[in-house]
Amino acid sequence: MNWSKSAMMACLCAALGACATQPPPQTPSVALPAGPPPGEPAWIVSMDAQGLRTAFGQPAFVRKDNGSEMWRYDGPSCKAFFFLYRGIAGSTVVRHVETLPRGSSIAADETCLALLRQHPTSSVLNAPNS
Repeated sequence: MNWSKSAMMACLCAALGACATQPPPQTPSVALPAGPPPGEPAWIVSMDAQGLRTAFGQPAFVRKDNGSEMWRYDGPSCKAFFFLYRGIAGSTVVRHVETLPRGSSIAADETCLALLRQHPTSSVLNAPNS
C-alpha cells in the first residue's frame, strides 16, 4: 500500500510539474495611436477665457472637471478642443489646443483655427461637473 501511495504521489507531482512548464498564453498586443505633436500656436498660449470667447465666440460644448475646462468649437470641416486651467493670477487660461483633423507640425491646425475665428459659434451646451 505504501508503494501505491508513493506511485500516486509521483504521478500527481509529474502532472503538476507538466502544468508549471507550460508558457503563459500570449495576449495580443495592440499598438496605441501616436499622440499629438507637441506645441501650441503662440497666439493662443495663456489666452484667458474672455479672450477665447472674443476670438471664437461661444463654444459648442463646455466640460468642467476639478478646476479644468474643455471647450469645443465645431466648424463645417473641423473641430477645435481648448483645454483651460487656472493660471497664476487665478484666471482660467488656455494651456493646450487640439484640432480634428490635427495639424501637421503641432496638435492644432492653424487653418482650422482661422476658419473657426471667421465663423464664431453662438450656442453653448454645458456638461455637468463630473
